[in-house]
Amino acid sequence: MQTICVYCAASTQIKPEYFEATARLGEIFADANISVVFGGGSSGLMGMLADSMLAANGKITGVIPRFMCDEDWHHSELSELIVVETMHERKALMAQMADAIVALPGGCGTLEELLEAITWKQLGIISKPIVIVNMNGYYDAMIEMLQRAVEEKFMRTIHKNMWEVVETPEEVLSAIENSASWDSNARSFAAI
Repeated sequence: MQTICVYCAASTQIKPEYFEATARLGEIFADANISVVFGGGSSGLMGMLADSMLAANGKITGVIPRFMCDEDWHHSELSELIVVETMHERKALMAQMADAIVALPGGCGTLEELLEAITWKQLGIISKPIVIVNMNGYYDAMIEMLQRAVEEKFMRTIHKNMWEVVETPEEVLSAIENSASWDSNARSFAAI
């Protein structure tokens, strides 16, 4: 494992425990000599992740659309900042650069990134591990919805193997290491 893509929030109004857990995750990755690629923002959990990685001498790369740089939303002290033109290009490049994907709690953008990664895995576009960090039960409703999709035959039972769920940052690396391998021929069973 060399590079992990992290999806997380830009909100500054969330509970302190989310910031604390994000800082721990950054330290864990830096201590394990794992690089991170993320959305490149300076606020909220994105900023905390970058700051904690940098403070621990870790390598963190941001991928951000030009319009966000124009708004000065980017973190200015990253190991590397890659400026792209569109949100679609940003998401594709982040996933392409990573060996695994981790989703911390977040809003619409984080949810959309996570669900798109799961969809890509279902379609065989990616096969890398996906870990959902379900702090404070934040993702309970989404996990329940995915389970319902299986129960109602919108997805196959095997598709529940596309992601791992943990509750703390300390569980992330072992969840990645122990994640179910995913068939590169996933398209053959993508539809139900």
